[in-house]
Amino acid sequence: MTKKKFGLPAQILIALVLGIAVGLICSATGTTAFTADFLKPIGTIFINLLKFIVVPIVILSMISGIVSMGDLKKVGSVGWKTVAFFLVTTAIACVIGLGVGSIFNGQGWFPALALEEGATWESATSANFMDTLVGIFPSNMWTAFSTANMLQVIVIALLIGGGILAAGERGELAKKFFDSIYAVFEQVMGFIIKLSPIGVFTMMAWVVATQGANILGPIALVLLAAYIGYFLHAVVVYSVSAKIFAHKNPVEFFKGAAAAMIFAFTSTSSVATLPVSAECAEKMGADKGVAAFVLPLGATINMDGTAVYQCVATIFLAACCGVNLSMSQLIMVVITATLASIGTAGVSGAGMIMLAMVLESIGVPVEMIMIIYGVDRLFDMGRTCLNVTGDIACSLCVTEWQKKQK
Repeated sequence: MTKKKFGLPAQILIALVLGIAVGLICSATGTTAFTADFLKPIGTIFINLLKFIVVPIVILSMISGIVSMGDLKKVGSVGWKTVAFFLVTTAIACVIGLGVGSIFNGQGWFPALALEEGATWESATSANFMDTLVGIFPSNMWTAFSTANMLQVIVIALLIGGGILAAGERGELAKKFFDSIYAVFEQVMGFIIKLSPIGVFTMMAWVVATQGANILGPIALVLLAAYIGYFLHAVVVYSVSAKIFAHKNPVEFFKGAAAAMIFAFTSTSSVATLPVSAECAEKMGADKGVAAFVLPLGATINMDGTAVYQCVATIFLAACCGVNLSMSQLIMVVITATLASIGTAGVSGAGMIMLAMVLESIGVPVEMIMIIYGVDRLFDMGRTCLNVTGDIACSLCVTEWQKKQK
């Protein structure tokens, strides 16, 4: 008889539970330094490996996906459907975040807090939308790769993939070259992904040990508000979209996306979760070419979880200043959060820069971010999980829309 092995989702879940348990034990026994000195470095090694594989996987998978579509018209068709899905769901996420935040604030559940003495926050470095738009287009391909500028990498992939299609028969050699290189990097990616349970365990143990005891303070309610928003958006928007457009039962959808959701929750990086997201989406029926296009794009511009977080955090921080936001300011939050999502990289902590943009747009001091900065990772875990769930839902929906178009 052969022994039954646990699949990757089960291994990740077990690693998650064990990491929480070890973190709580270290926190209770005063040995948090152990997780910071020995476990976190192992997790950092795993994250570094993921960062190494991200750029080649994104550009090669997108080129492969574009070329596999066969013609430029299909690329354009998939592209506008994907962007439309993300913009609509991000706007809805903002409304949900504002609604939940307003309810909590209206009940007086958001306490008045102040910055710690001497605490400061550097202003966002790219709050201008036109600067963000200009920054999308690369002036040097190798600089885009070395700095992992994902928006520029995506533009490069679109141009190369489109060029191969436009070249026709003369582009066949390039097509075979990129297909071959992509096959090699898929194997390398497989080696790295097999280490994901170790990465999940070490990072989760460190997070719980170092921050677990502090989350029961005055910001517990704003954390609760954010996670209620995440949950509502996942259930109301993503599962309903998957049901209506992709004919996926909500339970089946969340079960199929579970591995990517858990991985995103612990890694706090949409980009790092791409390989797991692709595996989950394809197993649920997403077209491989569509998924190769939608998922990398979604990891960069789909920030629904961040939009929920921004809106809840904005209302909370405004309340801390004694400011009640007007309707025009709330509308400005929705517009700014939706547009800002286009220019935010799918990496851990990017939501803080977006929040700075939103606060500046409505006149709330950016320095107020320091109130929640210490536990931003706890917000980041949930919002990244939601972002990745949305990417998978979009790939399923676009696949079905493309089938109907044929």
